[in-house]
Amino acid sequence: MSAAEPTILATSGGHRVGARTRVLFDALVHHAVDLSGVHGRRPRVLHVGTAVGDAEHVTARVSEAARIAGFDLTPLHLFPMPNVDDVEGTVLAHDVVWVMGGSVANLLAVWRVHGLDAVMRRAWQAGVVLAGVSAGSICWFEGGATDSFGPELRPVTGGLGLLPYGNGVHYDSDAGRRPLIHRLIADGTFATAHCTDDGVGLVYRGTELVEVVAELPDKAAYVVSREGERVVEERVAARLLPTPAF
Repeated sequence: MSAAEPTILATSGGHRVGARTRVLFDALVHHAVDLSGVHGRRPRVLHVGTAVGDAEHVTARVSEAARIAGFDLTPLHLFPMPNVDDVEGTVLAHDVVWVMGGSVANLLAVWRVHGLDAVMRRAWQAGVVLAGVSAGSICWFEGGATDSFGPELRPVTGGLGLLPYGNGVHYDSDAGRRPLIHRLIADGTFATAHCTDDGVGLVYRGTELVEVVAELPDKAAYVVSREGERVVEERVAARLLPTPAF
């Protein structure tokens, strides 16, 4: 089972705190599964935690969230070495790749050392839904605004470039991200940037943005571009997804 065409869900969300567990998969993760078109069996989700150094406590919490959601989850670790013999075969065997947040700069460097950047491109072309939050959103684009280098936000370029735009995450909750994205458009670092409030996801078919979805009400996405000498920002309303039942 695979998506009908290359599909990416780039988000600033996907997780929430549960009543009995530290992490539950919220509507955006469930929507990534829906986009894969899987039916008649348990969805297969690959968890990629490179951006947090494959932290074991994160993997444990996400594994519990997958159990509650009814997903079969496989962690792909690259620290201290790949935890599977066939990395590409493992990626291609899943319906959805979900990439956690953390350091996008470190993620990109480690993926390239292991050739995972090329594997992800082939998986995307094969119809595996690529998705993730924060660093797991920026990685699919040309780059964006990041705190990978320290508390002060800085640009990151050299993303996988599957999507030919800049990406701004946590647009409504981190005050420094909007002005930095605007500066990166003004100076030509990116021609256009697609940005998300917390709880919002961007759905791409191929490289076209086809829908904005959200797991929280009154949230939006933003398309930032340049018109002459002026930076313009267009707000795009989001479709509210149903809250998963647990």
